[in-house]
Amino acid sequence: MSGMWWVVVGALAVGLVVAYLVWTAGRVDRLHDRAEAAARALDAHLLRRAAAAAVLAERRYGVELYAAARIALDAQPEEREAAENDLTRQLRAVELDPADPDCEAVIAASRRLALARQVHTDLVRDARAARKRPLVRLLRMGARRPWPRYFDVDDPTLAVPADVAAG
Repeated sequence: MSGMWWVVVGALAVGLVVAYLVWTAGRVDRLHDRAEAAARALDAHLLRRAAAAAVLAERRYGVELYAAARIALDAQPEEREAAENDLTRQLRAVELDPADPDCEAVIAASRRLALARQVHTDLVRDARAARKRPLVRLLRMGARRPWPRYFDVDDPTLAVPADVAAG
């Protein structure tokens, strides 16, 4: 009977290890999926902000802001971070009136973009941390997926003058 006991304990131990490995592999995949979804959401918010900035520039602020918005809209992936940072600098250079619907659209898009950027950064950090764990590296979990990338862009939140915001 004692020999049978060791077989049961051994099978249980193997079952627990396998369950843990399956759970860990699933977690790594889920983190990658969430980071990819966050990247798509971030991209959508970047496009919305650039489109709103282009509309605003056409109506009020002229060539430089419009050019920065168009460049951000048309940028290739390897040029995207620089284009978005330039658009943020251009938007900060103009005085935005939250009472103006066009300005409000840009301000709101920038706020949503800031949130999407933070969510994306957090999920990429979590996916990278999971991939760095020794067991995950040893068993090459997630190796078929590209390494999650941060999107390095300045904080897109736009400051609104206190006297305008309060009024």
